[in-house]
Amino acid sequence: MKRFIRRTLHRTGWELKRFEPRESHWAQLVRQLVFHEVDLVLDVGANVGQFATRLRDSGFKGRIISFEPLAIAHRKLQKQARRDRNWIVAPPVAVGDRDGRITMNVSGNSVSSSALPMLTTHLNAEPDSQYVGREEVDLRQLDTLAEGEISVHDRAFLKLDVQGFEYQVLKGASRLLNRLVGIRLEMSLVPLYEGDHLFDSMLQELTAAGFELWSLVPAFLDHETGRLLQVDGTFFRPRATPAL
Repeated sequence: MKRFIRRTLHRTGWELKRFEPRESHWAQLVRQLVFHEVDLVLDVGANVGQFATRLRDSGFKGRIISFEPLAIAHRKLQKQARRDRNWIVAPPVAVGDRDGRITMNVSGNSVSSSALPMLTTHLNAEPDSQYVGREEVDLRQLDTLAEGEISVHDRAFLKLDVQGFEYQVLKGASRLLNRLVGIRLEMSLVPLYEGDHLFDSMLQELTAAGFELWSLVPAFLDHETGRLLQVDGTFFRPRATPAL
């Protein structure tokens, strides 16, 4: 009977199962944040607030500062955060390796919007991600944005969801990087945007900066072929080992 119900639900696109906190990667992430005493999350590439909302739903109570450049998404983000006094939405701004202006490519599904041209590998895996417009926005280095927002006492964690622009964001955060407790970012296993840096390159970059890989979560796959295209990697600085 259970097998019949399961198959019936699968045919309609649903799956019903018991929620297991130990198996939830969101609960796992919050446990990691608590273990490392993180009290501030910098949510770069916030879109409409999906990441921050999942953190709140999973029990994170610290401060969140969200950054989103695109006008429509930013308005929805502000609406999502307005009842949370500990969730700050910065003015519309893209984050990168310089201060100035940049043209963003706006995707049909919003979440795949990027400063970089999209490759056919991405488009074939998600046709709804096709670019439908462009929007010129302010661009700032994270080092610039962090001035006055982060104190020496903050235990800050950086989340990046910038669709292939992660390397540029890190290059514009050279001062802030030394103060971060941890980082979570998308890491592509195959080229998805023109000029993006792949998994091996980003792993080497963060390891050289003194971070350790703590977890990997599947993020984007080609449903036609089943190939995993992108993962979310979470990194933390090593905690000091108590003297024996």
